[in-house]
Amino acid sequence: MPRVGYRGEGHPLRVLFVGFGNVGRTAGEILRDPKNYPGVADLDLATVGLITRTRGCLANPSGVDLPRALEELKTRGRFAPDHPDRTDLDGLTAARTLDYHVLVEISPLNVAARGEPAISHVRAALSRGRHAVTANKGPVAWAHEELCALAEEKGAAFLKETTVMDGVPVFNLAERCMQGCRVLEIEGILNSTSNWVLAGLEEGLSLEAAVRVAQEAGIAEADPSHDLEGWDGAVKVSALANGLMGGELTPDQVERVGMSHLTPETVASARTRGRRFKMLCRAWRDEEGVLKGRSALEELPLDHFYASVSGAGAALTLRTDLLHTIRVVEEGGTSLVPTAYGVLSDLLALRDRMNF
Repeated sequence: MPRVGYRGEGHPLRVLFVGFGNVGRTAGEILRDPKNYPGVADLDLATVGLITRTRGCLANPSGVDLPRALEELKTRGRFAPDHPDRTDLDGLTAARTLDYHVLVEISPLNVAARGEPAISHVRAALSRGRHAVTANKGPVAWAHEELCALAEEKGAAFLKETTVMDGVPVFNLAERCMQGCRVLEIEGILNSTSNWVLAGLEEGLSLEAAVRVAQEAGIAEADPSHDLEGWDGAVKVSALANGLMGGELTPDQVERVGMSHLTPETVASARTRGRRFKMLCRAWRDEEGVLKGRSALEELPLDHFYASVSGAGAALTLRTDLLHTIRVVEEGGTSLVPTAYGVLSDLLALRDRMNF
């Protein structure tokens, strides 16, 4: 009997993309450039669907013409009205009806909707015994336990490497290299926008001016409020706590302290006292074993490790029972290549699993 999801040698991995913004397009460009990225040159994909909310949707059981789709997005900002693969399918209908091996969920996170509709997209795929890869943090932050149980029941995989720290192998590190080791506490700087803005405030910029600089650099969103008020950090705390500590912590249960009140004068005053502001994320269990989370602005001494994490960089510390303290550092830039690689690394893992 073939394994669930088995595709056999010589057949492409059939992929449905729900969401195809900057990260998806960057992944597509990487696949088109085997000379510069030889490590993914043998990832044979057939893209059976590209479903977007604002740029149109394409579907073809034999695989859409990905180079053409990328070119249309580059030149038009959306798929051409006369594209032969145009479809009116929405994400949920596509997840329920199209023939694919893997659903890749990379639509924008919707905090107000508690991770929907991404959760429903992933649930629909797993319910059919299809694998799911998510770069959208919602399914991991709000429905991780449910979706993992469903994946196990159906013999499918639910992968999430891109949800925190771009493509840095945080979850793979814990799941593949730390078997039998418990993560007791998580701490880190996980939001590049807030880190970038804090650097601008240290240079004397107003909060508004520092945000504009971050937006011009491609770091901050058009509406940076989720970053500045700690919501992005809270979602990442939940994702890490659920994925690494076996929790059921949702972002609304994470304590938040934002930074919208900061001024250059406040930041300068801290520096005269040998201190620096940073947005820190934490997850831990209290004395009764209850999982707690915090995403908050904190003052740190200048010789503190996290005080040295600059720009778009990120850092994560895992305190464990058997390996003591493990620290992962990403020296950040504005490129989306690492984030896109996280998606491709999950697809590579699935390819190897399904060819076995």
